[in-house]
Amino acid sequence: MISIVKGENKNVFVSFVSSFLEEMKTKRVIHSIKVGMALVLVSLLYLLNPLFKQVGENAMWAIMTVVVVFEFYAGATLGKGINRGIGTVLGGGLGCLAAICADQIGGIGNHVTVGFSVFIFGAGATYCRTVPRIKRRYDYGALIFILTFNLVVVSGIRVEKVVELARDRLATIGMGFAICMITSLFIYPIWASDELHYSMASRFNKLSTSFQGCLDEYFTITNEKENKQETGGAYIEACKAVLNSKSNDEALANFAKWEPWHGKFGLNYPWNKYLEIGEYLRDLGALILSLQQCIQSPKQPTSMQRQTMKEPCEILIISVGFILKELGESMKKMNRCQAKTLLSPNLRSLNLQFTPLCYSSKIGGILKTDEVHLAVASFSFLLMQIVERVEILAKKVEELGELADFSPQNSNAKYEFIS
Repeated sequence: MISIVKGENKNVFVSFVSSFLEEMKTKRVIHSIKVGMALVLVSLLYLLNPLFKQVGENAMWAIMTVVVVFEFYAGATLGKGINRGIGTVLGGGLGCLAAICADQIGGIGNHVTVGFSVFIFGAGATYCRTVPRIKRRYDYGALIFILTFNLVVVSGIRVEKVVELARDRLATIGMGFAICMITSLFIYPIWASDELHYSMASRFNKLSTSFQGCLDEYFTITNEKENKQETGGAYIEACKAVLNSKSNDEALANFAKWEPWHGKFGLNYPWNKYLEIGEYLRDLGALILSLQQCIQSPKQPTSMQRQTMKEPCEILIISVGFILKELGESMKKMNRCQAKTLLSPNLRSLNLQFTPLCYSSKIGGILKTDEVHLAVASFSFLLMQIVERVEILAKKVEELGELADFSPQNSNAKYEFIS
């Protein structure tokens, strides 16, 4: 039964990965085309004489803005553009004030004022960049502030020149930012929020496949030589992919917070809840990986001895796999799940069945050695921890549904569990 379940889930997982890669390949092509279109549009400032007469050589700042600001996700582009705009306005404004003050002082005081202001604002902005909360969302804006402030205040030989410099740069950066936004938001937008939402939902199925494959391996190993071999295929790779997802999740959540209202993702959407669920998914993935290492230990009971645990493990595989898939499906479709309904009493009773294995020195009078007892106790303990983590995940997904106002679950839907 376990092999059949694993084979079905492996095919589903392979097909999902293939479709995901094809979709990402298509998105990369579309993103490349959009960047090319934006560069053509911004180049018109140089190519068309009427526009070039208005902006002159400052058109280069608009081109630089498109090259630097245009990102793969719409939220990343919007966040970077806003950061660039805020940094330019603040840097240009404060740079003008510092230049005016230095010009009023005159003489040697002019150079002293410029140097002092460069030191104060440069050091202050650099310190702000080291603050984690600011660095996460406004690091690029602080960088642009330092650059703009220094260029404006150092170039401020005359007040008229420095004001004109700040004004022209802000205007051309605004043009480049507008072109980026029009191209990114209105021509096949690629949303970071969609990517985070669907990737998070897909991980439930990945972990379900990993867990099923892990226990299938445990009951198919026949001797110690096979036990010592390095095993584990696609299901372990899927588990490792979940473990390595933290930095990507944080980046996508940060980009999603910049995005405007679209689809079912409104303003003040609980993206931090997604990050919390991601942490619990990584904890579950770590437990599954530990279980895989545990079953590869040479100090394991024989195949015949393991048959005493096969029946409750089969039921556990089906129950845990079903719950994880339902949680992932409810997240994907944005339907509320009822944790109390989803967590069957049989799952908790199974958890209680594995508890005595952690303390008893024998299993049905078969296992007698301390090494084997320790291996079985470790195996049983990890199964108990996995069940507890699944229960927590179910509650967290239910909380997400309430905060994000997911659609109510169909009242006619019924869950069928293995008894």
